[in-house]
Amino acid sequence: MRFRFTAPLWEWGAQGGWFFVTVPEEFAADIREVPRVPRGFGAVRVRVTVGSTSWSTSIFPDSKRGSYVLPLKKAVRTAEGIGEGDDVDVRLEVVDA
Repeated sequence: MRFRFTAPLWEWGAQGGWFFVTVPEEFAADIREVPRVPRGFGAVRVRVTVGSTSWSTSIFPDSKRGSYVLPLKKAVRTAEGIGEGDDVDVRLEVVDA
């Protein structure tokens, strides 16, 4: 499963320093439908590309948003010049099936 979307970067208010992009709800519904081995916190392994930076990570379900959230580590934000509130073009491939 491969997806491409643009969404704003936001900071998790509970603890500073964690930044996320929310996966659009229609893509989250597709991701949820695929049977997979349960992982901690409902994590789903993915391969992500933002700009010229690619990495492997996990997306996590967020019941408040009704979707999954993708963490963007500082190294990626710095390399791509992304800050809170900026729209982020994301290419995401689910590798956990």
